[in-house]
Amino acid sequence: MWLAYNTNGLAHHRLEEAFALLADLGYEGVALTPDVAHLDLATHGEREWEAARRALERHRLRCVVETGGRYLLDARRKHWPNLLTADDAAAARRLAWYRQALRLASALGARELSLWSGALAPEDGGAAAAWPRLIERLHRVLDDAALAGVTVCLEPEPGMLVDSLSAYRELRGRLARDELATTLDSGHLLVTEAGPAHAHVAEFAATLRNVQLDDARRGVHEHLPLGDGDLELAPFLRELQRIGYSGPLALELSRDSHRGADAAAEAIKAVRGALAAIR
Repeated sequence: MWLAYNTNGLAHHRLEEAFALLADLGYEGVALTPDVAHLDLATHGEREWEAARRALERHRLRCVVETGGRYLLDARRKHWPNLLTADDAAAARRLAWYRQALRLASALGARELSLWSGALAPEDGGAAAAWPRLIERLHRVLDDAALAGVTVCLEPEPGMLVDSLSAYRELRGRLARDELATTLDSGHLLVTEAGPAHAHVAEFAATLRNVQLDDARRGVHEHLPLGDGDLELAPFLRELQRIGYSGPLALELSRDSHRGADAAAEAIKAVRGALAAIR
């Protein structure tokens, strides 16, 4: 596995300066979140994508694309529209954005793109009505991803329709598409699941292509620096090693952007310490 840092935790850094910082600290890659500060898909195109790819190559960084930008499609509603909405025109905007994000991933040489289901809105008619919309639209995203040569990873996200491993199992059963890969977030496992985070990794070994690393307190959806919550870091890393995981391991600390350089330095120190303890 290769250690990365999500650019949503460096929101106050210019993108190439963020790349340089991470490379200097010893990171092997970035989890790039297109957002207003970094390769906004509404204002940046192939010229900027190519420049970003050259910068990644210059700093010898690998890349995975994350799609959690909060207000990119609506300035007033976070993460809206999503794949659940009853508004077909709004859903088309989200699908078009994902197609563009897949093009970006391909241009950057990223093999994976991570997304989530979205949260139900009062006007969406409840979960029973939303599930078929989600499945139908995910089929379209996966078809687009096949054309782009990018693997789509779905992340269970607290507060969304697919919020837990139970809901994720249901999604996989309804969708029946083996090419859908899995994103696991260590902190989310502490929010929605019983027991230690590492106890839930092996079940998804066959489909696991993306791991987000952060700490959290049991039952509280707040991304914390490593060591500030209940995550057992060394056992979590040991389990990833045991199953032969070889994808990105990306720190996701968006709430620490105001101290992004220090947060990134502290995080890699914590991971290196845990890996040394395992050895």
